[in-house]
Amino acid sequence: MSGTAQEPFIKRHDDHGIATLTLNRPATRNALTRSGIDEIIETLNSINGDSSVKVVVLAGEGPAFCAGHDLKELQEHSDTRWIQDLFNACSEMMLGMTRLPQPIIARVHGIATAAGCQLVATADMAIAAKSAKFATPGVNIGLFCSTPMVPLSRSIGRKKAMEMLLVGHPLSAANAEAAGLINMSVDDNKLDETVYGLAQVIAKKSPKVLAIGKRAFYEQIELGLAESYNYASAVMVKNMLEPDAKEGIGAFLDKRSPVWNKD
Repeated sequence: MSGTAQEPFIKRHDDHGIATLTLNRPATRNALTRSGIDEIIETLNSINGDSSVKVVVLAGEGPAFCAGHDLKELQEHSDTRWIQDLFNACSEMMLGMTRLPQPIIARVHGIATAAGCQLVATADMAIAAKSAKFATPGVNIGLFCSTPMVPLSRSIGRKKAMEMLLVGHPLSAANAEAAGLINMSVDDNKLDETVYGLAQVIAKKSPKVLAIGKRAFYEQIELGLAESYNYASAVMVKNMLEPDAKEGIGAFLDKRSPVWNKD
C-alpha cells in the first residue's frame, strides 16, 4: 500500500516478540524527512521500555529500503538552524538505534543509499536481498556523506569505506557482504525467511543478557585494548550475578531449555 501524507511514516507490527518497523514512503523510496525522523525516534523510544519486544526488524515499503534524506525537502531549506536541527535529529535517531536494548536487524532490498546506507551500517545486523545495492553517493551531488561515514567507517575497512565515500558508486549485496557491511546476502525470495528466522533465534535469548551484551559491545569498541578488557571484565561480573546467568548455566548442565526472567 502506498504511503500518503495521512499515513504514519513508520508502520509498526509486533509478532511473538519481534517488532517490525517499516519505512512507509514507497513513492519516494522511503526518503527520510524531518518529520519522519521524529516518528522513528518516537517509535524507538516506545520500544526501549517495552519488555514484550525482544528483537526489532527495520524494513522498507515498496521497491527500496531507503534512499537517504529527502533531497526535495533539503532543497527547500537554506536556514542554517533548520539544517543543523535536521542532522542533529538524524544523529539522535542513529544513536537511538545503537542505544536501544533490543538488537536491530535491517531487512534490505532495492537500494540503501546515503542515510539509508547509514541505517544499515548502524543496525546491529543486516540481511540483504542479492539484488540490493548500497551506496554513499553524496559526493556526486556536492554533498559528502559525512554523517553516514560515521557508522560506515566503524563497520567496514577504511579503504573500502573511503572508496564508497569518494567514488560514490553502488556496492552489490555480494560485495557489501564481503566488506562486512551486511551479514549475508540471500536470494530475494528467501529474504523474509532468513531475516525472521534469525530474529526468532535471537528472541529466544535472555532479553536482559542481550541488552547487557549490546551495550557492552558498543562501549568497548571505542576504547583502547587494555581499557576494553577492564570494562568487559566488569560487565562479565555484572552478568554473572544476573539470575538469567544462573538459570542459563543450570539449564545447560541439566540439558533443558532455560526459562528467562521476565523482569
